[in-house]
Amino acid sequence: MQLRTVLATTTAAVAAAACLAATGPAQAASPVSHACSPSVSLDRFSDALDKTTYDGTFVGNLSALAVDGDGSLAALSDRSSLFSLDARTLAPKAVVPLADEKGAALDSEGLAIEADGTRLITSETEPSIRRYGTDGTLLDRLPVPAPLQVAPAGRATSNQTFEGLTLMNGGRTLLASMEYALSGDTAGIVRFQTWRRHHGRFELAAQYAYRTDAAFLGVPEVQALPDGRLLVLERGFTPGVGNTVRLYLADLRHATDTSGVENLTGQSGVRLIKKTLLTDIASCPTLGATAKQPQPNPLLDNIEGMVVTGVRKGRIEVLLVSDDNQNAVQTTRFYYLRVRA
Repeated sequence: MQLRTVLATTTAAVAAAACLAATGPAQAASPVSHACSPSVSLDRFSDALDKTTYDGTFVGNLSALAVDGDGSLAALSDRSSLFSLDARTLAPKAVVPLADEKGAALDSEGLAIEADGTRLITSETEPSIRRYGTDGTLLDRLPVPAPLQVAPAGRATSNQTFEGLTLMNGGRTLLASMEYALSGDTAGIVRFQTWRRHHGRFELAAQYAYRTDAAFLGVPEVQALPDGRLLVLERGFTPGVGNTVRLYLADLRHATDTSGVENLTGQSGVRLIKKTLLTDIASCPTLGATAKQPQPNPLLDNIEGMVVTGVRKGRIEVLLVSDDNQNAVQTTRFYYLRVRA
């Protein structure tokens, strides 16, 4: 399969050539800026996998990313498929189907990989977190607090539950982010649930509250940093305008454990997770990107997945991916960011 990668250098080369033709070699074009903000830069993006298939499976609907033990990328489709991708080229190498205890498909949204290769995968319909072997064998299922379950069992809304998933503290803590608020909580205040590993199993632990910038913004992904802080994506969509996607640095320290708080209404006794804006993705350079529907920046799409891939020259390398919803006017796009946090 031939892969098509869109690189920022192509746009820069064309711009420089045009400038030289018009003004001569003494007035070459300035280098293309890759800065999104003082804290974030965009190295490049790739549409290589957009509207492709692998082994009879559509490569799209990607909602989460993780780095596997062999250095490859794991990319989770919300249609119950887990792809293995070459970390350099993004070429698919394998695909594993996923299912629940009855063999039914998942609405798979969040992904984390344990040190032994076990896959932790959320489904946002119940919601649930299940553990799978590398071959897709279902191993077990984690407990979920009653209020976080979908109504009528709990106070969550279907398809607005566990979207983000990340391992912290060297794999001893698991954190899942709700996408939107529970019924009875103030719109825009979402809950982050944690589990602590005990005797080889994850048990329910503290819960925290995080406020998005606006009620229409949800939390599609979270990623833990080595120092315990989090990268948090906030995302929303406005018809006729396009997507809003913002990246934040968040700190759980000093936040209140809200597991015993029935309704989160912004009350003074509850300390929310502190957050700092790193960048609005709309502020990134377009680097030649095109959009198939209105967007504040043609680079934007429905970004849902995020993974920290390494550290280089003092900056954290972060990879994002958009979920095209298998829609003709959306794109499966990978974004290569460098973040100073």
